[in-house]
Formats: sequence, C-alpha cells, structure tokens
Amino acid sequence: MLFKPVLKALRRIEDGVLALILAAMIALAAYQVIARNLFDTGLLWGDALVRVLVIWVALIGAMVASRNDDHIRIDVLARFAPPRWQRPLKRFANAFTCAVMGAFAWHSARFVRFEYEDGTIAFASVPAWACEVVLPVGAAVIGLRYLLHTLDPP
Repeated sequence: MLFKPVLKALRRIEDGVLALILAAMIALAAYQVIARNLFDTGLLWGDALVRVLVIWVALIGAMVASRNDDHIRIDVLARFAPPRWQRPLKRFANAFTCAVMGAFAWHSARFVRFEYEDGTIAFASVPAWACEVVLPVGAAVIGLRYLLHTLDPP
C-alpha cells in the first residue's frame, strides 16, 4: 500500500506529540505544586498552560483512539442486534460520529477565527487562538477517520 509508510509516520508523530504534551503537563503541574508549597512562588501562567494542555491531551488522545476505533462508545443496540444488523448499525454509528465531528470542526474553526480576529490573549503573550487550534484540527481528523471507518468498518 502506497500510504502505509505515511500513515505509520503519522501514527508515530501523534503518539510522540501526545506523550510529550502529557509529560510537559505533568511536569508543569508538579512544579507548580512544589514551587507554591515549598517556596511560596510559581509561574504566573503555569495553571493556565496546564488547562490548555489538558485540552490538547484530550483531543490528541481522541485522535489516537479514533485511529483504530478504540474510543469509548455507547453501542448497546449494536451489541444485542442480530449478526446481520451489526455491520449496518456500525456504519450508521460511524457516519453519525463523522457528522458530529464535522459539525464540531466547523464551529470550532469559526470560534478559533473569532478569537484570532479579536486578538484575545490566553496567558502571558500567547494568543488564545493558538491554544484552541487543536479543537478544529482534532475534530477534523477524527471526522475524517470516521468517514473512512464508515466506508470500510474496522
């Protein structure tokens, strides 16, 4: 398959970015706790950055889970349906997920654009849109993956 090396590289990049952001989030949160409790200080923007990193970890984690359709799901209907209905129900669930993530990507992109136009600052001198750009990107990637899962369920 022509795309196999590209997909493998993208998987490694996603996994690496997720691990790096998670490690940074844990290290920064630990530093903030230690600095406050032992030295009565801390980074003024540290807590805000940790909150932003939580959003990034959540969206990138969801992207990673959507690669192989390994996310948490409510699929009671498909689980108890007769075997001949399971594939069509799975396709419907995947198509619905694709549609929801497409809408989320569209509206979060509009939100990020408004934040960019407004010039809102998240913390320090970091613009809010730079912190929020993971929302439409992550949703679009998840939506695209579920489109592919709809066409060819795993």
